[in-house]
Amino acid sequence: MASIPNHLFSPLAQRSVTFPNRIAVSPMCQYSYDDGIANDWLFVHLGSRAVGGSGIVFTEAAAVSPEGRITPGDLGIWSDAHIAPLARVASFVKEHGAVPGVQLAHAGRKASMAKPWDTPMQAVPVAEGGWQPVGPSTNAFAESYATPAALDRAGMDKVIADFVAAAQRAVSAGFLLAEVHCAHGYLMHEFLSPISNLRTDEYGGSLENRARFPLEVIRAVREAFPAELPVWVRISATDWVEPSPEVPSGGLTVDDSVAFAKLVSKEGIDLIDCSSGGNDPRQQIPVGAGYQVAFAERIRREAGIPTGAVGMITSPEQADQIVRTEQADVVLLARELLRNPYWPLHAAEVLHKPGAWPVQYERAASGKVERRQPLPDLAGKR
Repeated sequence: MASIPNHLFSPLAQRSVTFPNRIAVSPMCQYSYDDGIANDWLFVHLGSRAVGGSGIVFTEAAAVSPEGRITPGDLGIWSDAHIAPLARVASFVKEHGAVPGVQLAHAGRKASMAKPWDTPMQAVPVAEGGWQPVGPSTNAFAESYATPAALDRAGMDKVIADFVAAAQRAVSAGFLLAEVHCAHGYLMHEFLSPISNLRTDEYGGSLENRARFPLEVIRAVREAFPAELPVWVRISATDWVEPSPEVPSGGLTVDDSVAFAKLVSKEGIDLIDCSSGGNDPRQQIPVGAGYQVAFAERIRREAGIPTGAVGMITSPEQADQIVRTEQADVVLLARELLRNPYWPLHAAEVLHKPGAWPVQYERAASGKVERRQPLPDLAGKR
């Protein structure tokens, strides 16, 4: 007897955690915090999407160290002072039926930048509150970015220790899922890509060598996070940079990412979250509906590991088809959930699946709204 295919609203069990559906709030930077401390903006931003029916609610990239921030306004998880404000968010997300997830990140050579609405694509000098970025090598992302310092072994060990401490704080804050950020041109992606990794030691050159440090970090996070809780890894499946005289090696390819996913699966990672790009201004991205889904499908099939699909997924039917046809196990939405935090509940209606509006919204959402009686005419009765 053929098995019934999963769909967008099928639960997904990983380790001791069961996600109520396959819809995840993708990490979305808000650049809205002082000293990395979660505030009411984060509480409302993520809380509204938990209320809206998403099964998994990720924080934006949480910097594991001050120097790991993209901008001075980034969310942080580098000190114990971050735990209680994050715990408030995680608790509310759980209270409304979603699984709270935290993305652990280090910006690498793309650090110490101005907030996008202040001075876009401009480095913040150290004299003005910026800091020294680090990377695998000393090549900058672009002219407007600071030149990174190449990490030595001591610096790499510090990064690993920072990720471990951040993972432990995430547990203390009540997160049930952690994701290691290895995408979008940040530190782990920088090591993986031949564009940004120009090292000649055992951490550069071949893909095996370029993957060595990201795997050390992933392994350390997996060991630090409770064995009964899942850990995911977000990757950029391709750099979208073809070989040329200017870039002889080209960038990271999907073939590379399939090979990396196979290595990651051996570390006990539960899902590969498949994004792309972000590591070179020369990237040529053919943006369109579901333009990254094929990466999730291929990695899932060839590496034998669950995947998440992200990128211009907007309609319930599109998201449902991705899961039903086994292109991915989870869909992660960003822009669409910014436009409509209640997209999952509307999707449930479109797809004729169970979806529970909060009791506070239930009558309005179902259309069963009692008419207000007109105010009595009190004229002349005073």
